[in-house]
Amino acid sequence: MKIVRFAVLFLLGAFPQAGFSQHEHMHQPDEEPMVMSSMLFPHAPMERDGSGTSWMPDISPMRAVHAQWGEWNTMMHGSIFLRYTNQDVSGSGSRGDSKLSAPNWFMFMASRSVGKQGKFMARGMVSFDRLTEGGNGYPLLFQTGETWEGVHLIDRQHPHDLFSELALAYSHSLSDDAGLFVYLAYPGEPALGPPAFMHRSSAMNNPDAPISHHWQDATHITFGVGTVGLQYENFKVDGSIFTGREPDENRFDFDKPRFDSWSGRITMNPTERTSLQVSHGFLKSPEALEPDLDIRRTTASLLYHVVTGEGGYWTTSLVWGANKPGSHELQNSFLLESDFQFAGGSLYGRAELVQKEGHELGVGSIGDQLAWTRSLTLGVQKDVAVLGTVDLSVGAQGTYYFVDKDLQMDYGSHPFSIGIFIQLKPMLMEMGAVNGHKH
Repeated sequence: MKIVRFAVLFLLGAFPQAGFSQHEHMHQPDEEPMVMSSMLFPHAPMERDGSGTSWMPDISPMRAVHAQWGEWNTMMHGSIFLRYTNQDVSGSGSRGDSKLSAPNWFMFMASRSVGKQGKFMARGMVSFDRLTEGGNGYPLLFQTGETWEGVHLIDRQHPHDLFSELALAYSHSLSDDAGLFVYLAYPGEPALGPPAFMHRSSAMNNPDAPISHHWQDATHITFGVGTVGLQYENFKVDGSIFTGREPDENRFDFDKPRFDSWSGRITMNPTERTSLQVSHGFLKSPEALEPDLDIRRTTASLLYHVVTGEGGYWTTSLVWGANKPGSHELQNSFLLESDFQFAGGSLYGRAELVQKEGHELGVGSIGDQLAWTRSLTLGVQKDVAVLGTVDLSVGAQGTYYFVDKDLQMDYGSHPFSIGIFIQLKPMLMEMGAVNGHKH
């Protein structure tokens, strides 16, 4: 399979030998900086492209391999971690676990012009999580969502499906400032929430999924999505119909499309550094073990990026997401994550505050009562080698959990997790100038 071959080449950093070139898009010292356009949206820079039809700030750093094949403009993104994590080093509670695993994902994109006003895009994303993490994923305290062997996953992050996105999209310019677009995917991502965590620059160097994932951006793998939208200058509105049920335990198959849910989102990039979105959606029967329970999800986010110098940037995401399951209480989540990239490495952090019901965490003593989960992560990453078009880095992080008294019988009062990792990811692209900025 070509996808497997691409993944192997990525691991080996061998894209130059495979017909890809990290330098085709890079400007020479005496040349004008190159401005690349969005794969989908008319009159927008490529840096604005997020997951699904979401937006990033216009000066977002991009780690990707680019090549021009005739009329086709192609890109590959991705990341692989080889890491060890221990979720309760001190043995504070009974829920901690440790594991050696390798979270990973690869995205392939291609677009071309259609006439003078149209643009066509094809995109695919794959993950080999099921092979590198097993069926029950990797340990992550207070994480919940999806199932394994007919049981809710608790204190574990589930593996992603082999085929995480297979999408086709078309955009049509209406004027120099406006355009329409349509996005069809099986699977894919509806217009709900911010860009998925693995695509946010602020989370690029953190191997862990956010604990708030299923409150904010968990619909990034949905088996059946149809989205239409309108873009006007730096403003976008899009809406989707999609399948509400989360992916099943078989990570290699294609789940039944149902198109029983809907969402709407408004996005604005008021400055080149900033992207704002608010969204709301209705999810029909998302949980296989609670088929009669529907969820309404509302999110809002602010993404803010700053270019700090040659090869340096500072990216920050602030996200709020809330679930309203049936007649249950509203459940809130707050996330703040940031990554400061400097020449040769980065410092990053994540703070989360999430409300979860006792039964969601397997704490029967409090039942449907809500409890706050709080966590603070700090990490450091250092680039150590360049393998063709791929950066090899090493890193370490620690997470401190602040535990509600109602949960301390299971989790202890102060669990602390550590992680060490090796990461492979594409080199930072030199995209040239966007609105007068070089990066």
